[in-house]
Amino acid sequence: MLILLAFIIVFHITSAALLFISTIDNAWWVGDNFSTDVWRVCVTNLSICWAITDEFDEYQSIQAVQATMILSTIFCCVAFLVFILQLFRLKQGERFVLTSVIQLLSCLCVMIAASIYTDRHEELHQGHGYGMKVSEGQYGYSFVLAWIAFAFTLISGVMYLVLRKRK
Repeated sequence: MLILLAFIIVFHITSAALLFISTIDNAWWVGDNFSTDVWRVCVTNLSICWAITDEFDEYQSIQAVQATMILSTIFCCVAFLVFILQLFRLKQGERFVLTSVIQLLSCLCVMIAASIYTDRHEELHQGHGYGMKVSEGQYGYSFVLAWIAFAFTLISGVMYLVLRKRK
């Protein structure tokens, strides 16, 4: 039981780390001399960055991705705290339903964010606010980490739903 508990904790912390990295790091869309995420655009060879503001054509879509990624990260952290509390407060044989629901909400939020970005990436990178041609880029590793975090949060949410407290 102790090994299972350690595995679940490590899995959950890995999910949270993936969410933090994919939300913060500047590599959702990358090209030869630029990288962009949901917060800013950077020219890599000049080390110049500027924030994505309402001057961009698809700013509402970017804001939706920002909000859902932040919510996903918050839900994942709250789910971990609730799991720790339930670990000591639940009676033997009860399930970690509240932790599961919160973790599945995190899963839903990261899925929404990555789906919006996937659906709107052509419009996002055609905008005039970039000052360079970013449409010739490709998905970066932060975008891939967001989808991996989706899978991890889904799996851990289901694990919490199935998991019963034992001695």
